[in-house]
Amino acid sequence: MGAERLGLRPGTPADRQWIFRLRHTVYAEELGQHAVNPAGRLQDDLDEHGVVYLVATWGDEPVGFVSVTPPWTGRWSLDKYLSREDLPLLDAPDVFEVRILTVGGPWRGTGAAGLLMYAALRWVESRGGRHVVAMGRTDLADMYRGVGLRPTGHTVTSGEVGFQVMSAPVDQLVAVTVQRYATVLDRLAGNLDWHLDMPMRDGADGCAHGGASFDGIGADFRSLGRRHRVVAADVLDAWFAPAPGVLEVLAEDPSWNARTSPPVSADGLRAEIAEARGLPAGSLTLGAGSSDLIFRAFRQWLTPASRVLLVDPGYGEYAHVVSDVIGCRVDRLTLGPADGWRIDIERLVGALAGADYDLAVLVNPNNPTGGWLPARTLRDAITRVPARTRIWVDEAYVGYAGLDQSLASSAVHSSNVVVCTSMSKMYALSGMRVAYLTSDAPTAATLRRWTPPWAVSLPAQLAAVAALRDPAYYAARWAETAVLRAELAAELRAVDDTVLVDEAVSNFLLLTLPPDGPSAAELVTACRRDDVYLRDLSPMSPAFQGRTVRIAVKDPAGNARIVAAYRAALTAGRGRPR
Repeated sequence: MGAERLGLRPGTPADRQWIFRLRHTVYAEELGQHAVNPAGRLQDDLDEHGVVYLVATWGDEPVGFVSVTPPWTGRWSLDKYLSREDLPLLDAPDVFEVRILTVGGPWRGTGAAGLLMYAALRWVESRGGRHVVAMGRTDLADMYRGVGLRPTGHTVTSGEVGFQVMSAPVDQLVAVTVQRYATVLDRLAGNLDWHLDMPMRDGADGCAHGGASFDGIGADFRSLGRRHRVVAADVLDAWFAPAPGVLEVLAEDPSWNARTSPPVSADGLRAEIAEARGLPAGSLTLGAGSSDLIFRAFRQWLTPASRVLLVDPGYGEYAHVVSDVIGCRVDRLTLGPADGWRIDIERLVGALAGADYDLAVLVNPNNPTGGWLPARTLRDAITRVPARTRIWVDEAYVGYAGLDQSLASSAVHSSNVVVCTSMSKMYALSGMRVAYLTSDAPTAATLRRWTPPWAVSLPAQLAAVAALRDPAYYAARWAETAVLRAELAAELRAVDDTVLVDEAVSNFLLLTLPPDGPSAAELVTACRRDDVYLRDLSPMSPAFQGRTVRIAVKDPAGNARIVAAYRAALTAGRGRPR
């Protein structure tokens, strides 16, 4: 027994037989919540409709479990006691129900229950959950309050047992966990067999950024040679090199580029953008990448009292800034696989017309789903929404749909439309950090007053100007990207036709895995063993149901490695018991 350790794993079919017996022992025989039955097993309809069990173990033996019901099951245990009118939270697309946390008799009081609660929270967080709802036994209410759950004001009686209905935002539960239990979690981490498909601890800063491929290269830059072995398909950096003129200007005098202060306000770059795009220079605001502009503009325009509409799923930086940094009231226009991850324009117009929003954010083409609205359609929609609602259109990938699809020219003449254009992905300048906003002149003038001097480095200014002077080169690369994307999609479909491949219009595609195969997290982890890095989209939104992976298009050699790693990972994953 000395070699045995506490562990956590997803419940297997064999575990369920033990779970149903323990449920009967505790909830029928001990508590009287349910009638004793001759079979000595207790289960319900939810067990056949996507409910997830997480199991605590000692060695290989199960000692306790907790159940999580995700929103995509379409039903809750609470439906037996409360209507959606009683508790409207149950209709939210991002709420998860945590239920029947149960520990076998010998293991009560050992910390197994707390570990199961933490595992459930990590599972919900890893699937994009934003709210948790639970029925907590009235006699254990203090324990649930201790982890951050709060009563909704509803009580439930089942058999001889009384419950309080409790809920909390996931981010608040995470904050309580980190504050109160960090020491305990640190101690457990070294002596715990964690077999769930998400890390035990989340090291993120609150926003799920990409770039995990630097784990394989080395963020300390001491093993940069490994970059040739790593396929970084988890971020959407361009597969192609910058235009020849960009490389020439950067190589001409790198010593001078590195030691020389750039033009303070990047006026030369602003003039180049204006000429290339046919825009007035006075309507442009420059920044060190789109994130710089998002943080700068939103903190000027918004307060915690502001109301914001986001598309969900959408680029995570927006949710991070408006929710976590500023603390705005946030509503979401949800997309799903049934609608091809594309925005229904009438739903969008209806949502904006029916509420008093300060800001609405549209990423077009959308990241991470790839959905795209034609410029004419979007331009018409904006004319039908309240003028006081500022519309922020992120066009980081618009070149892949065609520069004629940009709304930048409309923003110049509108007081409520702002277009954000990053030069990172379309121009192969991610490392340079260059982006610009297009707006009416008064809005741009105000934002420029809040722009720090030398915001865009000299190498970045030089590179961006050279890139804009070679439109033919980039148009050819964008067209080539579409060909590579189609070829990659066809090769991935050929591996397994039960996996849905959606290639959309940008420089990436989506894989949605079937329920009987590996999860997105398991697939991503397996591919990393071959130095192929893909992006698990699960934490971004419950809409992905833990089963969707985003893959950046690479060159032919990189795509071939992606397909090979994917094939190996899928084969291994399908052979694992679930």
